[in-house]
Amino acid sequence: MSEAMNVHSGVAAAHAVHHDDHGHHEQSFISKYVFSMDHKTIGKQFLITGMVWAIIGGLFSVLFRLQLGYPDQSFPILETFFGHWAKGGQIQPEFYYGLVTMHGTVLVFFVLTAGLSGTFANLLIPLQIGARDMASPFLNMLSYWFFFIAGIVMLASIFVHTGPASGGWTMYPPLSALRQAGEGQKIGTDLWLISMALFIVSSLLGGLNYISTILNMRTKGMSMTRLPLPIWAMFFTAVLGVLSFPVLLSGAILLLFDRNLGTSFYLSDIVINGEILPNEGGSAILYQHLFWFLGHPEVYIILLPAMGMVSEILSVNSRKPIFGYMAMLGSLFAIAILAFLVWAHHMFVTGLNPFLGSVFVLLTLLIAVPSAIKVFNWLTTLWRGNIRFTPATLFAIGFVSLFISGGLTGIFLGNSTIDIHLHDTMFVVAHFHIVMGVASFFGMFAGVYHWFPKMFGRYLNNTLGYMHFWVTMIGAYLIFWPMHYQGLAGIPRRYLDKKGWVSFNQFGELDKMITVVSIIVFAVQLMFVFNFFYSIFKGRKVTTPNPWGANTLEWTTKINPGHGNWEGEIPEVHRWPYDYGKDGRDFIPQTEPVGANESKH
Repeated sequence: MSEAMNVHSGVAAAHAVHHDDHGHHEQSFISKYVFSMDHKTIGKQFLITGMVWAIIGGLFSVLFRLQLGYPDQSFPILETFFGHWAKGGQIQPEFYYGLVTMHGTVLVFFVLTAGLSGTFANLLIPLQIGARDMASPFLNMLSYWFFFIAGIVMLASIFVHTGPASGGWTMYPPLSALRQAGEGQKIGTDLWLISMALFIVSSLLGGLNYISTILNMRTKGMSMTRLPLPIWAMFFTAVLGVLSFPVLLSGAILLLFDRNLGTSFYLSDIVINGEILPNEGGSAILYQHLFWFLGHPEVYIILLPAMGMVSEILSVNSRKPIFGYMAMLGSLFAIAILAFLVWAHHMFVTGLNPFLGSVFVLLTLLIAVPSAIKVFNWLTTLWRGNIRFTPATLFAIGFVSLFISGGLTGIFLGNSTIDIHLHDTMFVVAHFHIVMGVASFFGMFAGVYHWFPKMFGRYLNNTLGYMHFWVTMIGAYLIFWPMHYQGLAGIPRRYLDKKGWVSFNQFGELDKMITVVSIIVFAVQLMFVFNFFYSIFKGRKVTTPNPWGANTLEWTTKINPGHGNWEGEIPEVHRWPYDYGKDGRDFIPQTEPVGANESKH
């Protein structure tokens, strides 16, 4: 049946292309842009939805930074917007925790997972492997709409009368399992869990589609070792997601059972407000194992697509072959394997057996090896290259910088003895925001600037792009680097007011500075959003199908390709995608046959 569907969709795609050529194929707005089965349109849907969520998630961080930077001041405008959650113009403790929870959830899952993978896997996989569309365009459309519905449920959880979920983005029990624990543990938490279940369905539908497409639908000559690195990165990302997301789904469903059906998967020997609860036999630590078995691969589900795109963009814009293609593949593979073997380094302070802790320390430090291989390969790709400093190149180089500096602080946290002091402090916040959060955003921005001409047939404004890069780059370090020192001093994360501790008062001015820079950086992201939407309609038009002089197949299509991507035959591939600066030529596309006297790759 699936073969019949694929044949049918292929015929339909070819039919659509044929009609588009003659200018009289009519598609309604809804079938073309809303319930589209064209992978390029679905990629744009993921991107624009992700951008909306990024603005919401970023706004949450600005709100709680106001509280951290100016804990004694009141902002009457906050009460106007948030009512009793900001009584007297000051954010209330329950709402503060809700903001922190929703900020983490939205940015990790809805922006950096769905927004990054959903956008670029959809856009690039069929175009770079030489396919008309995904293996199942219908399931691809469903994956977006499950994501969209998950987003609506998550948005609803913010507006319920008891307030949003406030158990932290990890939603640890027993706090999250007990409705009587607080306002944020009522309906808001149920909606959070339902939203995450829908989100996981979306991710699994997408991931299975990506894997099937890459394995089964490559064009003639496109062997696995001729695949561009973004495709390898998307492949490993999809495998990680398919293997790890079901574990979080089980964790979330069992938590729903504990909350609503009286089960005791995570609860035992609990006393709350003087009442002894009947729950026995459960373990809150079980939830942590289930969460982090997804939670650590999740870091690489976010990072790997960014790594693949950065590899491509650095090679194209340094006009050099990527250094160590097979080493890059090997390191991607090693990261994918090791990502599953390090989850308990998030749990060193849970009473974990010290010997088991030492095993996880070793595996955690081992993951630095493939990461270092990638860093050296990026640097050697840039070395003595004829670099074009486009906004995409700058964001790709910025990604490498953030990945190095954020990764180095992971060595501290990966050591179980040091982690006892640093766990749950601002050091952890600083580390994962730099290495996972900001770095992945830089990879995403690099991808948007680089492939925007393919998506919309126009260029983004370069001047605004350069401003966007420099303010974000400098701002990111000014925001997150000082947090390492706060963490070393022992400042815990998620505390809305630290003035009760004499030893922490010295950081008041630093917190103000971080808050001011956060607001500036957020404003610059809004400038990028303006640039994005303005350029879709008014940007400088692309006049050549291959504006960057790249070798990969997506640049062999028309400037604005229809559904089906290529008119007529799909091009055949004869070489790897990184023949830059070879035999006296600037670049040699993958579709060009290898010459008689030319060295093969």
